[in-house]
Amino acid sequence: MDGICTLANDRVYDQLIALLNSIEAIYKEKIPVCIYPYDNNTTKIAREIAHRKNVHLYNNKISLEKWDNFVKTIWDRHPTAHQQWQKITTENYHRIGTHRRYCAFDGPFDRFLYMDADTLLLTPIETIFNQLNQNDIVVYDFQHKDLSHVYNINSHKLTQIFSPKRLETEIFCSGFYASKSNIFTAENLHKILTQLQSGEAEILYPMAPDQTLLNYMVMKSNLSHYNLALHLPPDKKTGCCVTSTHFQEKNHILYDKDNPLTYIHYIGISSQIFTRLCAGENIDFPYRETFLYYRYMYEPEKRPKFKNKPIAYNQKPKLITKIWQKLRII
Repeated sequence: MDGICTLANDRVYDQLIALLNSIEAIYKEKIPVCIYPYDNNTTKIAREIAHRKNVHLYNNKISLEKWDNFVKTIWDRHPTAHQQWQKITTENYHRIGTHRRYCAFDGPFDRFLYMDADTLLLTPIETIFNQLNQNDIVVYDFQHKDLSHVYNINSHKLTQIFSPKRLETEIFCSGFYASKSNIFTAENLHKILTQLQSGEAEILYPMAPDQTLLNYMVMKSNLSHYNLALHLPPDKKTGCCVTSTHFQEKNHILYDKDNPLTYIHYIGISSQIFTRLCAGENIDFPYRETFLYYRYMYEPEKRPKFKNKPIAYNQKPKLITKIWQKLRII
């Protein structure tokens, strides 16, 4: 059985609803969707999906605990991860819940497409699933152009472990990828863990913990990899990230020149921005109208009506605001 899965908690509620609606806009309720819980904060999600027959919240505790323990063991052996994380969080692990997307490799789908909660599906994905007939993992992104957000590029071991050619072509974003269940066996995971514990953990990039480890696991396992961005003809490939400013919207679909995007990834925009927007704050960001359409696709009457001028999502606070914040008065 094929399906789509994502990772979420109540902090990304508005983004999740938009994603689910975008999937239903194409497939109605014909494709099943599985949500992996980032943590236990899923009350609003559970209430929302109760009426969506094709959507369920993953509750396999054995699988969740397996991956939780697996990644903690790895990060405990990383030479600098905890020191780096202490500068930005009081938690023992940085974004530990993001690794739970790996539960997709345990099921419930034989083949799956994983999508981050801050994405929207814009066109059918049969091409991606068909490609899984020839490959173990299928992606569609341009992360290979920026190795620094996947591995520690300062590690001298990096090019000893992976050839420069592989590092140029096999890197991918962990926010959108298709693969198959049971592709990582217990024996395979034990081997990966042993290699990382032997000193290879230093090549991992702790600030994108799930992405770096997933790339390592795929590359170390020599899985057959296919990136549509590297194989499609130049006049057919599209971008996918909100950082690209040239997309055009037609009938709630974004186009790159004449080609519809497969998906749009609102990467880099905090979940708080979406929450504040849906609460009525007139915050502007690229392709906001596309997001709002899908967020309120089934309840347009609840769509916020803005009165004030829009404020850019990345607008820097004024000096006086910074001072008040520093004094903790606001």
